[in-house]
Amino acid sequence: MAVTKPPGGLPSVHMSDRHISQHFETLAIHAGNTADPLTGAVVPPIYQVSTYKQDGVGGLRGGYEYSRSANPTRTALEENLAALEGGRRGLAFASGLAAEDCLLRTLLSPGDHVVIPNDAYGGTFRLFAKVVARWGVEWSVADTSDPAAVRAALTPKTKAVWVETPSNPLLGITDIAAVAQIAREAGARLVVDNTFATPYLQQPLALGADVVVHSLTKYMGGHSDVVGGALVTGDQELGEELAYHQNAMGAVAGPFDSWLVLRGAKTLSVRMDRHSENATRIADMLTRHARVTRVLYPGLPEHPGHEVAAKQMRAFGGMVSFQVQGGEEAAVEVCDRAKVFTLGESLGGVESLIEHPGRMTHASVAGSALEVPGDLVRLSVGIENIEDLLEDLQQALG
Repeated sequence: MAVTKPPGGLPSVHMSDRHISQHFETLAIHAGNTADPLTGAVVPPIYQVSTYKQDGVGGLRGGYEYSRSANPTRTALEENLAALEGGRRGLAFASGLAAEDCLLRTLLSPGDHVVIPNDAYGGTFRLFAKVVARWGVEWSVADTSDPAAVRAALTPKTKAVWVETPSNPLLGITDIAAVAQIAREAGARLVVDNTFATPYLQQPLALGADVVVHSLTKYMGGHSDVVGGALVTGDQELGEELAYHQNAMGAVAGPFDSWLVLRGAKTLSVRMDRHSENATRIADMLTRHARVTRVLYPGLPEHPGHEVAAKQMRAFGGMVSFQVQGGEEAAVEVCDRAKVFTLGESLGGVESLIEHPGRMTHASVAGSALEVPGDLVRLSVGIENIEDLLEDLQQALG
């Protein structure tokens, strides 16, 4: 395994460019999953270790010296992530927000400007509004589903355009290729949060994005038993800079968490197929329910981003949001009455979840340009039997 030194002289491990196949399902199972050379174990070991015996002073064995800098289990996951996103460098972090923080502090300096979406995860907004802004970074909000709005939001100081597609929680769709062209012309990097779609359904780097962000906690892990984050880029130089900051800042994924995500990635394709099938059935039912005033799902032909989503996604994913008659209290009651759908934050696990974004995941955006409707309910549709899920929602809606 080749070892290089990024800026600052700290060692990092290059990902192999050799993969067994270019088909996603095969890559998901085999990329990074080299059989253990000692025992032949087909699953990479969990290297629960902090430090490594060196072959003489400065003689690193396989590029490993200390597990903050590199760990074999994390390396396996990072190679897998790079392969699945079609990138050259993948980096795994302790959480999605840790990944975002590393990215922002790598790309930006005080006085720089970022365009962020008017529909974004509340934690991302909090990071910009309460943390990065104190560092002297400016930001402005744009409807990223409208390329013209993105162009209008750019300033001479803009260094990054941030996109979620599908977005959280309103399931907005951004034309990645169109916004990538706008960002490139302005000399800015395009960052795409691909958490909702996953690399199985959408490949932002192939569409012109510079960096992909993931909360590995969600669909990549897939079983609600791990917290993690990731960055993937096709730019080797940027990848080395990110790796330097990852090591310098230290919010890395631990070996057991890396192993859990690597395990989850193996079944990502089959899970996303089922998530998408179930979500499509649920969205269709909700459009016909008398108490539902609006359904937000990019798979519906009437969704304003349907054509773009159909162009850049393999399927439409497992997230569905809807608004109900009776306002905020009625939406909260629907959440409380659900039985098969578990009331809880997060998303992307095999079990179905229901939540009220205004009071839960997106409480931090209250009073801002990103505030979500009070009558909104968000579903993370799991892989249970679809008839059970439909029946549960029908009784919850009353």
